[in-house]
Amino acid sequence: MDVLKKVPVREQDAKVRAANFEEVCLGYNKEEAMEEAARCINCKNAQCIKGCPVAINIPGFIEQVKNGDVEAAYQVISESSALPAVCGRVCPQESQCEGKCIRGIKGEPISIGKLERFVADWAGENGVKPQSAQEKKGKKVAVIGSGPAGLTCAGDLAKMGYDVTIFEALHEPGGVLVYGIPEFRLPKEAVVAKEIENVKSLGVKIETNVVIGKAVTIDELMDEEGFSAVFIGSGAGLPKFMGIPGENANGVFSANEYLTRSNLMKAFDENSNTPIMRGKKVAVVGGGNVAMDAARTALRMGAEVHIVYRRSEEELPARVEEVHHAKEEGILFDLLTNPTEILSDDKGWVTGMKCIRMELGEPDDSGRRRPVEIPDSEFTMEVDTVIMSLGTSPNPLISSTTEGLETNKWKCIVADEANGKTTKEGVYAGGDAVTGAATVILAMGAGKAAAKGIDEYLSGK
Repeated sequence: MDVLKKVPVREQDAKVRAANFEEVCLGYNKEEAMEEAARCINCKNAQCIKGCPVAINIPGFIEQVKNGDVEAAYQVISESSALPAVCGRVCPQESQCEGKCIRGIKGEPISIGKLERFVADWAGENGVKPQSAQEKKGKKVAVIGSGPAGLTCAGDLAKMGYDVTIFEALHEPGGVLVYGIPEFRLPKEAVVAKEIENVKSLGVKIETNVVIGKAVTIDELMDEEGFSAVFIGSGAGLPKFMGIPGENANGVFSANEYLTRSNLMKAFDENSNTPIMRGKKVAVVGGGNVAMDAARTALRMGAEVHIVYRRSEEELPARVEEVHHAKEEGILFDLLTNPTEILSDDKGWVTGMKCIRMELGEPDDSGRRRPVEIPDSEFTMEVDTVIMSLGTSPNPLISSTTEGLETNKWKCIVADEANGKTTKEGVYAGGDAVTGAATVILAMGAGKAAAKGIDEYLSGK
């Protein structure tokens, strides 16, 4: 065994997977997982833990995998994480735990994400559940939203002995895990549904089709329904657009709508009750993970797909693995390119997109080099569908119907990063509702911090 290199992970062939919605990565089997785990040098001062937003005892669980005790490895992980099968698939490990791995200095880091996924999948297949609370505290906590922040907060509070109810606006729990991330990256029945069942096994109740701010307000939950504290993990589902001419044409989608129709409503299935336009030539504007998800979804529906991004490949915010998979599948990258207008026919349907070439100038406030237009470089791209993937912001419904809840200029709820405490007594918040659109694991970290904050508040610490 070459200890400097990762044990390769099996994947569907690119040409085959480009025409189906089955999971791309096939994961490790037990022998492969044990071989990869054996590469870990079990550092005394483990930097990988410091790189994990939920502080999983990574050397501890890997040691158990190395010994072949997968159940013990799962219990180590579940002390810190409510969603290991999800995190093993969608976390940006390369910039977090694996990015800090000492083994990566003189070789390739340990495949921490793939090992976490193996352990969680094994636990699901073998009926192993996280350990629930021994004693109940007799206090009710409401959690708004069943995405990664809400599920994590609810799971941690339940383990502490609280009576937790999650209120979800949609008809299925899971938040962005079910509506935002495609099946080929995160299977819904095999992975997300099982993770949610694990949270429910701790005693958490989930009520769907409840829109907080309309069906019931936060004040009513606390004053009339007997909840001692509330956690807001409602995410950021309000899409952003460029504000260029033609954005209202037929055939222009937000990535949020496009992915929700496909993932939650199963629009990729021709027998679905919620069909979606199947473009022949699709432009996806943006360069993040959501843009890759939308582009790879459109490709699987039979389109020629272009990623249109105004900076260079080096600045693409998407995970390296997602860009690599997109290229393998045949997605075209039009980099240093910016749309200026969307063209349509006399019936209002998209026929093309005017663009201009860009070059990188001096760094902006974010530290990335600012894209600058190149004079006289305009051209028209022939497309029949445009998907805008420019980020999202929180829906203001909850904040606008809650007395004393402060928001900032981006409509994000103001909350203490350390414990999720908002400006309203007994109300905590975290995840995309506070930060704007970010990663699953950062939302989980915020849910975890808020659960600790709520426990301290309710126990008078």
